[in-house]
Amino acid sequence: MRIGIIGAGNIGGNLTRRLTALGHQVTVANSRSPETLSALTEETGATAAEAAHAADGAELVVVTVPLKNVPDLPEGFLEGAVPGAVVVDTNNYYPRQRDGRIDAIEDGLPESRWVSAQIGHPVVKAFNGTYAQDLLDRGTEPGTPHRHALPVAGDDPAAKQVVRDLIDALGFDTVDTGTLDDSWRQQPGTPVYGSRGDAEEVRRLLDAAQPERPAEFRA
Repeated sequence: MRIGIIGAGNIGGNLTRRLTALGHQVTVANSRSPETLSALTEETGATAAEAAHAADGAELVVVTVPLKNVPDLPEGFLEGAVPGAVVVDTNNYYPRQRDGRIDAIEDGLPESRWVSAQIGHPVVKAFNGTYAQDLLDRGTEPGTPHRHALPVAGDDPAAKQVVRDLIDALGFDTVDTGTLDDSWRQQPGTPVYGSRGDAEEVRRLLDAAQPERPAEFRA
C-alpha cells in the first residue's frame, strides 16, 4: 500500500518504521523540510516530501500533527491522494499543555469530527491513545492471548476496516468504537486513553467512559 504520513514526531516516526518494515511504500513529511528527515528516511527507506505532497498517490494518509496545527496544513494537501483514500487522524486536544482553546471542541464536538471539518475529508480516529514506543515493542501475532488492542472510530465501515486490517498487521487487535460522534470515548481523559489492555479490557474501558471532559483536558 502507498501511505503518506504527515507528521514525523513520535507516532509518525514509529509508524514510518513499522509500515516500511511491512513492505508499504511510505512518504513522510514534517513541518520543516524533507532534508530534516534524512536520518529517518535512511533508516527506513521511506521517501521524504513537503507536506503539500506527502499524500500524492497515497491510498492511506496519516495525519499526526499537533491539533492546533491542523488548520495550517497546506490547502489541498489531499488532492493528490487516490480517489477514496482513507485518512487516519491520530490527534488529541491538549488545551492547557499545547493547543490553546478550540471553542467547538470545548462545546462538545469530538476532536476527530473537528479535524474532519478542518481538512474537508472523512477521517478514521486511531493511534491517538497509543504510546509511540508500543508500536515498536508490543505487536504480537494474531491469536496471542491478551493481545494489545487499540480502539478505532469512524463513519465509513469500509475505511475503518482498512485501518483495522493495517493495525492487525502491525501486531494489535482492534475494537470498533463506533462513529466519529462516539470517538469521544477514546479522547484524552477517558479510561481507555493509554490503555495496554486486550480487546475485552478495551471494551470495558470504553463502556466506562463519561462524556464530560475532565478539567485537566479543558481550556
